[in-house]
Amino acid sequence: MLRRTRFVCISDTHNASPDGSFKLPAGDVLIHAGDLTSRGKYTELRQTFDWIGKAKFEVKIVVAGNHDITLDQPFYHRHGAHHHGQQLQDDEACRKLPGEYPSITFLTHDAAEVKLLKPDGPRTSFKVFGSPYSPACGTWAYGYQPDEASDLWSPIPPGSDVVVTHTPPKYHCDESKDQGPTGCEALRQALWRVRPSLAVCGHVHEGRGVERVVWDLESPGGDFQEEDVGYWADPGAGNRKQCLVDLSSRTIRPLQSTNPAVEGEVPPQPAAVGTGKPASPPVKCWTWNSENRFLQSEQCSSPGNDARMHRDKTTVLDAGIGITNRPSCLQDDEKQQPARLEDPDGISTSARSDSEALRGPQGRRETCVVNAAMMATSWPYKVVHGNKYNKPIVVDIDLPTWETFE
Repeated sequence: MLRRTRFVCISDTHNASPDGSFKLPAGDVLIHAGDLTSRGKYTELRQTFDWIGKAKFEVKIVVAGNHDITLDQPFYHRHGAHHHGQQLQDDEACRKLPGEYPSITFLTHDAAEVKLLKPDGPRTSFKVFGSPYSPACGTWAYGYQPDEASDLWSPIPPGSDVVVTHTPPKYHCDESKDQGPTGCEALRQALWRVRPSLAVCGHVHEGRGVERVVWDLESPGGDFQEEDVGYWADPGAGNRKQCLVDLSSRTIRPLQSTNPAVEGEVPPQPAAVGTGKPASPPVKCWTWNSENRFLQSEQCSSPGNDARMHRDKTTVLDAGIGITNRPSCLQDDEKQQPARLEDPDGISTSARSDSEALRGPQGRRETCVVNAAMMATSWPYKVVHGNKYNKPIVVDIDLPTWETFE
């Protein structure tokens, strides 16, 4: 049995709280996708974990971000003085803080299984993977280099229903005016393999928004390709409405991610790596609002060919809208990494077999990507009292009730 479950998604609060900067709507699960603070001071972290811990959600899923520098032990030991000068923080005390809040699931590049147990709640179950990492840029925490990306994202479990990362995947909710797409291509490829219902991120403040990605699993040589992309028209822009994304069965077009799997069914496989790929067909793109009414459509280049999707966001979105889990590939000591497949375009793919990944449920065909950045102002935040904040993004999706698995 499937039941509607409400996720309230936020990211990049940078010391802001619901006390004055924004309001938290009601929901079942709160997700914070990183950058809890501005520079990771103990007082900043304590204040943030306090209000998250008190928030009225059954479960809160939290990852850190590049600004939460004291939570990345190797980084802080090397660069702490660059940020805090003579006022170095007790980073060990900072890293212990999340453990003081039983209602918070704090993920440090690892996975968890969540059951909602409240009698008056949906009583659903889902698997979540969370990570604080983002491509290295400047002297900030949890950074990784391009040649580390494939090994970093390979451990995402194939059965993950929700993936929470600080960085966006490339080409999806990752554009800024000055830099264009800045997300991670290896993460986008990992999402193609895993095909979670929900992928929540932040980091790129100007990329705030929602995209529905329908993965292409049938095209010959179509590994890492996309079939459709839907762009969200924010119903809460410029008014007091919620920023709602309803992908449940109540809508005309629910998310294609929770259909029952056919045991042992294997979809057509991508062409063998190294044999070359045919030209990718254009991705079909559309814009929809919270009632899933389609507002417009267009043609985009497929990101699977590493082609940028040329579009004007302001036009498409016309509503105005812990160290123990540090990945081995980022350890200081050199270790032998597993052999990786090489994409014909030169992009390293996961060591995990794509055929094995595609053996998963046929119902997993679509991922809702949410960039939930709350702070609308981009770094540096020089005007303390002039920062503007977005609303939380509320996502309704259908998930299986856990009683069916007992």
